[in-house]
Amino acid sequence: MSVEVTRLPSGLTVVTDAMPHLESASLGVWVGAGSRDELADEHGISHLLEHMAFKGTKLRTARQIVEEIEAVGGDLNAATSLETTTYYARVLKADVPLALDVLSDILTNPAFDPEELSREQNVIIQEIGAAEDTPDDIVFDHLQRCVYPDQAIGRPVLGTRESVRSINANRLRQYLARNYCGSDMVIAASGSVTHQMIVDEAERLFGGFNGAAGRTREPARFVGGTYIERQDLEQAHLALAMEGLPQRHPHLFSLQVFTNIIGGGMSSRLFQEVREIRGLCYSISSFHMAYSDTGFFGIYAGTDDNDAPELVQVVVDELERAVSSITEEEVARAKAQMKASLLMALESSGARAEQIARQMMVYGRPLPLPEIVAKIEAVTVESTQAAGLALLARSRLAIAGLGPGRGVERAAQIVENFAGAAA
Repeated sequence: MSVEVTRLPSGLTVVTDAMPHLESASLGVWVGAGSRDELADEHGISHLLEHMAFKGTKLRTARQIVEEIEAVGGDLNAATSLETTTYYARVLKADVPLALDVLSDILTNPAFDPEELSREQNVIIQEIGAAEDTPDDIVFDHLQRCVYPDQAIGRPVLGTRESVRSINANRLRQYLARNYCGSDMVIAASGSVTHQMIVDEAERLFGGFNGAAGRTREPARFVGGTYIERQDLEQAHLALAMEGLPQRHPHLFSLQVFTNIIGGGMSSRLFQEVREIRGLCYSISSFHMAYSDTGFFGIYAGTDDNDAPELVQVVVDELERAVSSITEEEVARAKAQMKASLLMALESSGARAEQIARQMMVYGRPLPLPEIVAKIEAVTVESTQAAGLALLARSRLAIAGLGPGRGVERAAQIVENFAGAAA
């Protein structure tokens, strides 16, 4: 890897990873602000701002923004999460300056035209409706709200119909000024790029973003609990959670190995026991989301409502059993999966750009590949078991369930009994 980093006088960081054998480049602007940084009366504004950035500037109409990129065969997109917002493009190497110019234009000169704002608010309301019609998606919103109640981190990124409709152009400008600041922004590029050219263009185009963000992020409080809702569905959808670890915790890699052993693939304990042996579901998986000051260990499965209690009982049993029965073979397999995922991602310029951008935001520096591999290799059976034990001791098991009958309610009771025993 040939990663170079430059910090501009404005505080903005430029990081590049050259892949000179490619004919294309992936690049973007990563902003260290997301839905978690919204005030109580701004719910959904981060995501709305991301949409409105593409709806016209002082120099380009909404149509011109996409046509200029697509006219050269490129792609332009964006994404909002709890703690970050990203605007990114993929273009041929000759069109990197154009992509940077468009990205800077949509962030420095947004028009926030009232008619466009009204249309886009309606588009997002349609997006909210689509999410509500997707139970294996919306169940995670219920779970997030359940474990982080009355906190910005627990609110859905999309907002609500009412909150999205209440936001006007002035509020968008205030949020942009408060959160989009050079010290909390990274321009990352990978592929056929030249570092100095990216630096020169970034200094010219993004110089207006300077200083520090004017916000105070509320510390996360993982509470946990139960959310059950009867819905006329074919299946019961179950999502469980426990408090995990933040991004820079020294035991994060051990917990990730534990997560993979539990439900990280077809060879995982839950997949083998729940699907292959008992036939209780089509798929089941576990995951861990690490944030700046908290973490989120989760398990998801969809099953017949009548089978929901048995499935949850198996999950509880496997969690308890794993902390004392993890084997060398399981740890080696999980570590191999993590290393392979890391190395395979390096074949994609988009994945490389995202990786180095997130490393700059979390660690303040790019992590050399050997350093990451060494952290994975350092995980042992003992450290994995310790991470699992700490996970079970740290918080009560929470559950969100959507289903057509009483199965999800009986499943929730199993979780509550397990939580009481763990406490």
